Amino acid sequence: MHSLGGESGYDSVMSLPSKAAFDSLAAYPSWFVAACLTVVVAVIVWVLAKVLKWALYLLVGLVLIGGAATTIWLLFH
Repeated sequence: MHSLGGESGYDSVMSLPSKAAFDSLAAYPSWFVAACLTVVVAVIVWVLAKVLKWALYLLVGLVLIGGAATTIWLLFH
Protein backbone atom coordinates (compact mmCIF):
# COMPACT_ATOMS: atom_id res chain seq x y z
CA MET A 1 0.00 0.00 0.00
CA HIS A 2 1.46 3.37 -0.99
CA SER A 3 0.78 6.81 0.41
CA LEU A 4 -0.10 9.76 -1.78
CA GLY A 5 3.42 11.19 -1.49
CA GLY A 6 4.98 8.14 -3.08
CA GLU A 7 6.84 7.07 0.08
CA SER A 8 5.59 4.68 2.65
CA GLY A 9 5.32 5.87 6.23
CA TYR A 10 8.26 3.67 7.20
CA ASP A 11 10.53 5.24 4.58
CA SER A 12 9.76 8.79 5.67
CA VAL A 13 10.36 7.98 9.35
CA MET A 14 13.64 6.18 8.70
CA SER A 15 15.09 8.78 6.32
CA LEU A 16 18.14 10.81 7.30
CA PRO A 17 17.76 14.43 8.44
CA SER A 18 17.75 16.99 5.68
CA LYS A 19 20.88 18.93 4.75
CA ALA A 20 19.21 22.08 6.09
CA ALA A 21 19.35 20.63 9.61
CA PHE A 22 23.13 20.39 9.37
CA ASP A 23 23.55 23.78 7.65
CA SER A 24 22.28 25.52 10.79
CA LEU A 25 25.12 23.86 12.75
CA ALA A 26 27.70 25.18 10.30
CA ALA A 27 27.55 28.60 11.95
CA TYR A 28 29.03 27.17 15.16
CA PRO A 29 32.64 26.09 15.68
CA SER A 30 33.13 22.37 15.11
CA TRP A 31 34.57 21.88 18.61
CA PHE A 32 31.37 23.39 20.10
CA VAL A 33 29.13 21.08 18.05
CA ALA A 34 31.25 18.07 19.06
CA ALA A 35 31.10 19.10 22.75
CA CYS A 36 27.32 19.51 22.63
CA LEU A 37 26.85 16.16 20.90
CA THR A 38 29.07 14.54 23.53
CA VAL A 39 26.90 15.96 26.32
CA VAL A 40 23.70 14.87 24.58
CA VAL A 41 24.98 11.31 24.06
CA ALA A 42 26.20 11.15 27.67
CA VAL A 43 22.75 12.19 28.94
CA ILE A 44 21.05 9.61 26.72
CA VAL A 45 23.35 6.86 28.01
CA TRP A 46 22.77 8.00 31.62
CA VAL A 47 18.97 7.94 31.19
CA LEU A 48 19.15 4.52 29.53
CA ALA A 49 21.24 3.22 32.43
CA LYS A 50 18.69 4.55 34.94
CA VAL A 51 15.81 2.90 33.08
CA LEU A 52 17.66 -0.41 32.89
CA LYS A 53 18.53 -0.23 36.60
CA TRP A 54 14.89 0.25 37.60
CA ALA A 55 13.82 -2.50 35.21
CA LEU A 56 16.29 -4.82 36.93
CA TYR A 57 14.95 -3.83 40.36
CA LEU A 58 11.42 -4.56 39.15
CA LEU A 59 12.48 -7.94 37.78
CA VAL A 60 14.23 -8.93 41.03
CA GLY A 61 11.16 -7.86 43.01
CA LEU A 62 8.84 -9.88 40.80
CA VAL A 63 11.07 -12.95 41.08
CA LEU A 64 11.12 -12.64 44.88
CA ILE A 65 7.34 -12.20 45.08
CA GLY A 66 6.75 -15.08 42.68
CA GLY A 67 9.17 -17.34 44.54
CA ALA A 68 7.63 -16.50 47.92
CA ALA A 69 4.11 -17.07 46.60
CA THR A 70 5.10 -20.41 45.06
CA THR A 71 6.82 -21.50 48.27
CA ILE A 72 3.79 -20.63 50.38
CA TRP A 73 1.45 -22.36 47.91
CA LEU A 74 3.59 -25.53 47.91
CA LEU A 75 3.88 -25.45 51.70
CA PHE A 76 0.12 -25.50 52.21
CA HIS A 77 -0.79 -27.96 49.44
